[in-house]
Amino acid sequence: MRVTTLARVSEASVGVGVLYDFPQHDGGEFFETALRLGIASSPVELKATVHLQPLQVAGLPAGTERDVIDGFKQLDDSDVVAIVGPSISDNGVIVRDLADSAQLPCINYTGGEVTRSQWMFHYQVGSLEEEPVVLAQHLAERGLATVAVLYDDSVVGSRYSAAFSRAAAENGLAVLASASVSPLAEDLSEAIKDVREHEPAAVCYLGLGMAARPVAVAIKEHGWSVPVVANSALMFGYLRKDWRADWEGWVYVDTLADDNPVRVELKERDRRTAAGSVGVAGYDIGRLLGLAIGRLGSPTRAELRDGLEQIKRLPAASGHAGTVMGFGWWDHAALKGPYLVLREWRDGRSVQLTA
Repeated sequence: MRVTTLARVSEASVGVGVLYDFPQHDGGEFFETALRLGIASSPVELKATVHLQPLQVAGLPAGTERDVIDGFKQLDDSDVVAIVGPSISDNGVIVRDLADSAQLPCINYTGGEVTRSQWMFHYQVGSLEEEPVVLAQHLAERGLATVAVLYDDSVVGSRYSAAFSRAAAENGLAVLASASVSPLAEDLSEAIKDVREHEPAAVCYLGLGMAARPVAVAIKEHGWSVPVVANSALMFGYLRKDWRADWEGWVYVDTLADDNPVRVELKERDRRTAAGSVGVAGYDIGRLLGLAIGRLGSPTRAELRDGLEQIKRLPAASGHAGTVMGFGWWDHAALKGPYLVLREWRDGRSVQLTA
């Protein structure tokens, strides 16, 4: 675990922890810039300075649960009033219980509803439960009635797979083959060979994203021309430009829409932040925190939790036009409305699909 010195902040300041659950190639500069932009855009004047206190740990699947626990404890001991993170559902489940025990409000940006709790808020960068429905409906609309599913052998992959099975049955799709794969797999040639023997009309990948590339490579190696759909894991293409060609023609679920006026405005201020789903999420999370802190001045942890629950119908930068943000009692899901967007990797670019 990379240890970061966490200085305590003054009474006129508010400390917000940022818990990264995997190493950041830029040290976290990109995401923290997005958070600061969002905080600074608060319509309410801030009465206290907000200090971000970042910490990087090596969480699941490549790291350990212990690293996540130790990182959370370090931030908790630094007296921050909130934590942003983690970003992977497996780690979100761990932090969920820690947040409740510490009574420390957290906002994770994973895809899992299961991460929500009394003290854990959830900004949905995708949805383990809703994305499969969007993908099943899309396949049915294209007349692709049979499908083979490859999913990560993880909490994320298993929840995706279970949700897709239900959605497939409800949309008249037949799942001819279903195989779990390691989320860190490098060679999936045998898995592709096995599911191809069932002659599905389409393939669906569901998982964290690292295994999506070996799935693509194996499909090409087998010379298999088959439509492929995937969950929001293909957002990795924003970061890994070298993976985009392997996903040519793949349709996937995203949270970026070209018709969202809040994102268009953000793009005019900072194109880099607006260019990817994680940057836009960071900006929106910053706006939620900035509004709650601005209303409260220098809040306690409990006051900040209550303040977040009082935010209603704040226009979101994620999703289609009309997507809004807010929380409430027993409602800790930030995004409301059409926040899931179908896009396709085409000629090295992510292109929004039209109806």
